[in-house]
Amino acid sequence: MINPFSIGDTRIFTHTVTEADAAAFESGQVHNVYSTFALARDAEWSGRLFVLEMKEAGEEGIGTGITVMHHSPALMGQEVVFTATLAEVNKNEVVTDYTAKVNGRLVADGRQWQKILKKEKLDRLFDSLQ
Repeated sequence: MINPFSIGDTRIFTHTVTEADAAAFESGQVHNVYSTFALARDAEWSGRLFVLEMKEAGEEGIGTGITVMHHSPALMGQEVVFTATLAEVNKNEVVTDYTAKVNGRLVADGRQWQKILKKEKLDRLFDSLQ
Protein backbone atom coordinates (compact mmCIF):
# COMPACT_ATOMS: atom_id res chain seq x y z
CA MET A 1 0.00 0.00 0.00
CA ILE A 2 1.20 3.45 -0.85
CA ASN A 3 -0.14 6.72 0.50
CA PRO A 4 0.37 9.73 -1.75
CA PHE A 5 -2.27 11.72 0.17
CA SER A 6 -2.46 14.13 3.07
CA ILE A 7 -5.25 14.27 5.63
CA GLY A 8 -7.88 16.64 4.27
CA ASP A 9 -7.40 15.69 0.60
CA THR A 10 -10.67 15.22 -1.29
CA ARG A 11 -12.13 13.17 -4.09
CA ILE A 12 -15.38 14.04 -5.91
CA PHE A 13 -17.91 11.59 -7.33
CA THR A 14 -21.14 12.60 -9.08
CA HIS A 15 -24.17 10.33 -9.41
CA THR A 16 -27.46 11.01 -11.16
CA VAL A 17 -30.38 9.38 -9.33
CA THR A 18 -32.18 6.72 -11.41
CA GLU A 19 -35.06 4.32 -10.84
CA ALA A 20 -32.53 1.66 -9.80
CA ASP A 21 -31.70 3.87 -6.78
CA ALA A 22 -35.31 4.10 -5.51
CA ALA A 23 -36.26 3.07 -2.00
CA ALA A 24 -37.81 -0.34 -2.62
CA PHE A 25 -37.98 -3.60 -0.71
CA GLU A 26 -39.54 -7.02 -1.32
CA SER A 27 -42.91 -5.49 -0.48
CA GLY A 28 -42.52 -2.91 -3.25
CA GLN A 29 -41.46 0.67 -3.71
CA VAL A 30 -41.60 2.89 -0.64
CA HIS A 31 -40.59 6.23 -2.16
CA ASN A 32 -39.49 7.24 -5.64
CA VAL A 33 -36.36 8.98 -4.29
CA TYR A 34 -32.70 8.10 -3.71
CA SER A 35 -32.73 5.34 -1.10
CA THR A 36 -30.46 5.34 1.91
CA PHE A 37 -28.95 2.01 0.87
CA ALA A 38 -28.14 3.27 -2.66
CA LEU A 39 -26.70 6.40 -1.12
CA ALA A 40 -24.48 4.25 1.14
CA ARG A 41 -23.23 2.33 -1.91
CA ASP A 42 -22.22 5.54 -3.65
CA ALA A 43 -20.73 7.02 -0.48
CA GLU A 44 -18.53 3.94 -0.18
CA TRP A 45 -17.48 4.39 -3.79
CA SER A 46 -16.45 7.99 -3.09
CA GLY A 47 -14.06 6.72 -0.40
CA ARG A 48 -12.87 3.92 -2.64
CA LEU A 49 -11.52 6.55 -5.02
CA PHE A 50 -8.69 6.99 -2.50
CA VAL A 51 -8.20 3.22 -2.19
CA LEU A 52 -7.84 2.85 -5.96
CA GLU A 53 -4.81 5.15 -5.84
CA MET A 54 -3.38 3.55 -2.68
CA LYS A 55 -3.59 -0.17 -3.37
CA GLU A 56 -0.68 -1.81 -5.11
CA ALA A 57 -0.58 -4.81 -7.43
CA GLY A 58 -1.75 -7.85 -5.50
CA GLU A 59 -3.84 -5.78 -3.08
CA GLU A 60 -7.52 -4.97 -2.86
CA GLY A 61 -9.74 -2.78 -0.73
CA ILE A 62 -12.64 -4.04 1.33
CA GLY A 63 -15.29 -1.99 3.07
CA THR A 64 -15.38 -2.40 6.84
CA GLY A 65 -17.92 0.19 7.90
CA ILE A 66 -20.12 3.10 6.92
CA THR A 67 -22.41 5.58 8.61
CA VAL A 68 -25.15 7.45 6.79
CA MET A 69 -27.04 10.40 8.17
CA HIS A 70 -29.76 11.04 5.60
CA HIS A 71 -30.83 14.69 5.92
CA SER A 72 -33.03 15.37 2.87
CA PRO A 73 -34.26 13.56 -0.24
CA ALA A 74 -32.67 13.50 -3.67
CA LEU A 75 -35.24 13.14 -6.43
CA MET A 76 -35.12 11.13 -9.63
CA GLY A 77 -32.85 12.76 -12.18
CA GLN A 78 -31.07 14.97 -9.66
CA GLU A 79 -27.29 15.05 -9.65
CA VAL A 80 -25.76 14.17 -6.27
CA VAL A 81 -22.20 15.35 -5.66
CA PHE A 82 -20.22 13.29 -3.16
CA THR A 83 -17.15 14.86 -1.61
CA ALA A 84 -14.97 12.35 0.23
CA THR A 85 -12.35 13.82 2.55
CA LEU A 86 -9.46 11.74 3.81
CA ALA A 87 -9.83 11.74 7.59
CA GLU A 88 -7.35 9.07 8.75
CA VAL A 89 -4.93 6.45 7.50
CA ASN A 90 -4.18 3.87 10.20
CA LYS A 91 -1.72 1.33 8.81
CA ASN A 92 -3.86 -0.35 6.11
CA GLU A 93 -7.15 1.31 7.09
CA VAL A 94 -8.43 4.25 5.05
CA VAL A 95 -11.09 6.44 6.69
CA THR A 96 -13.02 9.12 4.85
CA ASP A 97 -15.74 11.56 5.80
CA TYR A 98 -18.20 12.40 3.05
CA THR A 99 -20.98 14.75 2.16
CA ALA A 100 -23.62 14.22 -0.52
CA LYS A 101 -25.26 17.36 -1.90
CA VAL A 102 -27.78 18.38 -4.54
CA ASN A 103 -27.27 21.96 -5.71
CA GLY A 104 -25.45 22.72 -2.47
CA ARG A 105 -28.24 21.25 -0.28
CA LEU A 106 -27.00 18.59 2.13
CA VAL A 107 -28.60 15.24 1.34
CA ALA A 108 -26.40 13.07 3.56
CA ASP A 109 -23.12 12.85 5.36
CA GLY A 110 -21.16 10.26 7.25
CA ARG A 111 -17.95 8.33 7.54
CA GLN A 112 -16.71 5.18 5.83
CA TRP A 113 -13.87 2.76 6.47
CA GLN A 114 -11.98 0.48 4.09
CA LYS A 115 -8.96 -1.73 4.57
CA ILE A 116 -6.36 -2.56 1.97
CA LEU A 117 -5.31 -6.21 2.13
CA LYS A 118 -3.37 -8.68 0.02
CA LYS A 119 -5.73 -10.33 -2.47
CA GLU A 120 -4.59 -13.80 -1.38
CA LYS A 121 -5.52 -12.98 2.22
CA LEU A 122 -9.00 -11.97 1.09
CA ASP A 123 -9.27 -15.10 -1.06
CA ARG A 124 -8.32 -17.30 1.93
CA LEU A 125 -10.87 -15.52 4.09
CA PHE A 126 -13.65 -15.94 1.53
CA ASP A 127 -12.72 -19.59 0.90
CA SER A 128 -12.80 -20.30 4.65
CA LEU A 129 -16.41 -19.15 4.79
CA GLN A 130 -17.68 -21.61 2.17
